[in-house]
Amino acid sequence: MKSIEDYVRTVPDFPKEGIMFRDVTTVLKDPDGFQLAIDLMMKELAGLDFDVIAGTESRGFIFASPIAYLMKKSLILVRKKGKLPFDTVSESYDLEYGSAEIEIHSDSIKKGDKVVLVDDLIATGGTMAASAKLFERLGGEVVRMVFLMELEGLEGRKILKDYDVRSIIKYPGK
Repeated sequence: MKSIEDYVRTVPDFPKEGIMFRDVTTVLKDPDGFQLAIDLMMKELAGLDFDVIAGTESRGFIFASPIAYLMKKSLILVRKKGKLPFDTVSESYDLEYGSAEIEIHSDSIKKGDKVVLVDDLIATGGTMAASAKLFERLGGEVVRMVFLMELEGLEGRKILKDYDVRSIIKYPGK
C-alpha cells in the first residue's frame, strides 16, 4: 500500500530556482490518493467535539467538502474579498510581497460554534491565522486546524502557536 507522500509530486525549481514545489494535484487525480488524504485528515478529527468545518480558498475547499459531508458537519467557505454575495466580515493579512484579504458571511456561524479549519498546505500560516480571527470575531472557537502538508522551513506554526495544528505530511524545507 502506498503512503500519502507517494502521491505528492515534487517539482524542483518552481516557481523559482531553489523551491521544491509540493504538487497536490497528483493526490487529487488518483482516487486512492485522494481517499487516503481525506481518511488521514478525518483521523485527525476523530473524537473531537466541533460544529462546523471551514475550508480556505481554494484548495481547502477540495479537502473540507468531503470531510464535512462524511462527518455530517456544516461547511463554511473562506473566500477572497469580493467573492461572497451577502453581508461579510473580512480580515487582512500579509503576504511575502504585499497583503491580501479574506472574508466569510457574517451569518456563517452561531456564537459558541466550534470550528475546524482545513487547508491543503501550511506555509507561513498567514491565511489560516486570518481565517481564525474571522471566526473568533463572530464568537466562534477554533478547536483545530488540519492540513495535508506542512512546509516546516516557513515556520507557519509560529503564527498559529495558540491553535491545535495538525498536518499529515511534514516537509523540512520551504
